[in-house]
Amino acid sequence: MFGINHIKFDSMTYAIHYKNGRIVKEGRGLSFYYFGPNSSIVAIPMGSNDLPFIFNETTHDYQTVSIQGQITYKAGNPKQLAEVLDFTVDSRGVYKKNDLEKLHQRIINEAQTATATFVQSLTLKDAMRAAKAIEVNIVEGLAASKAVGLLGIEVLGVNILAVKATPEMGRALETETREKLQQEADQAIFERRNFAVEQERKIKESELNTEIAVEEKNKQIAEKKIEGEMQRAASTRQLREMKVQADIAVEEQRKMLIEQNAENQRREADTRGYVLETTLRPYKDMDWKLLVALSNNPDPKFNIALAFRELAENASKIGNLNISPDLLDSLVNDAPERPQNPQNRR
Repeated sequence: MFGINHIKFDSMTYAIHYKNGRIVKEGRGLSFYYFGPNSSIVAIPMGSNDLPFIFNETTHDYQTVSIQGQITYKAGNPKQLAEVLDFTVDSRGVYKKNDLEKLHQRIINEAQTATATFVQSLTLKDAMRAAKAIEVNIVEGLAASKAVGLLGIEVLGVNILAVKATPEMGRALETETREKLQQEADQAIFERRNFAVEQERKIKESELNTEIAVEEKNKQIAEKKIEGEMQRAASTRQLREMKVQADIAVEEQRKMLIEQNAENQRREADTRGYVLETTLRPYKDMDWKLLVALSNNPDPKFNIALAFRELAENASKIGNLNISPDLLDSLVNDAPERPQNPQNRR
């Protein structure tokens, strides 16, 4: 009514009230009345904005890559931004011009300018793997840009979402990569088979070494057995030699004993013979008749036997000799019985 209007802004909007070309009021979250014919209201959004972008660049090997990402920024100096771009709003709070798109385009242009030189120094493959480096390069380029500094905005971050080649080149790279991966797979299969063959060779070699070690042990065991048998044979031979030596010593002692015994018996016989000879020497030259008389044997049979001896010595002088049966019978019956040989007993 009568050109007097009321306007209200939230806390994320920086409002500037111009009256007759001079700033009357400014700040965040303002609410005030103003006279429309001589007033101008500027509203600068203070919140952070995400600005998506996508642009194409040529690499060092003349290949086109598409770089897609987003830039996060906010108005660092809203008053300076209001001096460069028009953010004037009407009584309903609607922007009279769409300078926000102009702001976005300027930021994207500066980002693309910062990226172009860096991407042109890379090959296609390196560029497709340089997303993080491109992010750093854009951040540094925007921070050093005078145009961005004049706009009074603050870059919060840059994110590169994709770096892609053209579809034809992408398929070519996919084919090349596929072939390379296939070669790597074939190489891996070859290395795995080679590794398996090498492991099998090592296993065979280990088995052969084990068999050689077992044969060596068996050889050592056989040598030890032969050595043990030789030692036992040597011990047995030594025992037999010792036994033979002992038998020889025993036989030598027996021989000495027999010789000593024979010597003792011979000496004893010589002694007995000498004693007997010495004893009988006085009777050597004596008549046996005298010896018989000296024996003084009272047995009549003995006397009869001497008589028969006398008869036998003088048999040439005897004409007839009569011996009564009674005499013979008495001699035979009265003769002492001789002891029988035990071997003849039954």
